[in-house]
Amino acid sequence: MLRLIRAPQLSDVAEYAYAAEVTPPARLILTAGACPLDAEGRTVAPGDPAGQARQVMANLDTALAAAGAGLADVVKTTVYVASSDREDLVTVWEVVRAGFGDHDPPSTLLGVAVLGYPDQLVEVEAIAAVRADEG
Repeated sequence: MLRLIRAPQLSDVAEYAYAAEVTPPARLILTAGACPLDAEGRTVAPGDPAGQARQVMANLDTALAAAGAGLADVVKTTVYVASSDREDLVTVWEVVRAGFGDHDPPSTLLGVAVLGYPDQLVEVEAIAAVRADEG
């Protein structure tokens, strides 16, 4: 149902597949951007991109679970980091990548000017797919 595609003609330095295929029967799950908020809506780890990325991944996992999916079902992610410092992007990417373990869905990593919540540095949105009869 979910197949990650690697293109041997493209560089293998990227730590993700270059494409993903979802075949029927599948149920798609699209998440809002997971933010570094605790259960009371407070931004965690102000000024700490890695700390925020850990909270984001935990929140993403929780949102997916509520929809009957998990991180291993993710087809694609978009990772936003409110920084123009490439080091911050790499730091966040390492946390996000570790959160997926052996599963390496296609991803886009972006440095952006600002995110929606006070002190927010990281946000991750995802698309997942599960068998149509699951969830």
